[in-house]
Amino acid sequence: MIPWLFKWLPILFTCHCRDDRSFHYKGRKFPICARCTGELIGMLAGIFSGPFYLPGVPVLALFLVPLIVDGTVQRLTAYESNNRRRLVTGVLFGYGLVGLIGLSLAWTFSLGQSVGRSLLGR
Repeated sequence: MIPWLFKWLPILFTCHCRDDRSFHYKGRKFPICARCTGELIGMLAGIFSGPFYLPGVPVLALFLVPLIVDGTVQRLTAYESNNRRRLVTGVLFGYGLVGLIGLSLAWTFSLGQSVGRSLLGR
């Protein structure tokens, strides 16, 4: 794989990179864990599909919940999530996060335009 991915992805995602919580391909560990891999996939999906379609804010906010619940329950109990669940919750979270950020940026830009127009008397 590309060497800089192994250096920068763990830093960008603040990933623990645990071997048992990471996917492996041809005997080589992914640069980030399964949950962070899911978040990256979800973020990329949101970035590329966002200009064409994004569900509403309630749906996007709901996409954040599975990861929060799974991570919290795992942290506070003896429950141990598996990598498939971590990947799915990560994809949902990444998509929801990018979608909410995109919608908030679009709303802020629109608000700024309307305020600017009102100040200029247009």
